[in-house]
Amino acid sequence: MASYPVDPRQPDAAYLSFWRERHLCTLTTLRPDGSPHVVPVGVTYDPEAGLARVITNKSSAKVGHVLAAGPDGARVAVCQVDGGRWATLEGRARVSADPARVAEAVRRYAERYERVPAPNPSRVVIEIELTSAMGRG
Repeated sequence: MASYPVDPRQPDAAYLSFWRERHLCTLTTLRPDGSPHVVPVGVTYDPEAGLARVITNKSSAKVGHVLAAGPDGARVAVCQVDGGRWATLEGRARVSADPARVAEAVRRYAERYERVPAPNPSRVVIEIELTSAMGRG
């Protein structure tokens, strides 16, 4: 795996492989007062599209934080750690309830985490347009 920084659209093979392993991640959003809100999530990484995706319920606090940032999106980070290996993706997050986007996020989640999540009519996807990446193997 590369040492930081990493081009989020052209990661080296080890960095991409690490993001394809099954790991619980964290998502950091900012509350209205500017304090960080860090929660465990499943994340999928799509360097070709320049996106990371998180599926969640539309009533979650993380969705509220992203929506509160306005149409330009919220600055967020997702991270995963395994011993001395770590990887972080950063970018602008936006929430989508578009059925095709949610279905793609669910498909990718099922592939990475080897389980199909239960149906949820309140499911949305947080799509993170990646601006930077870093990590160390």
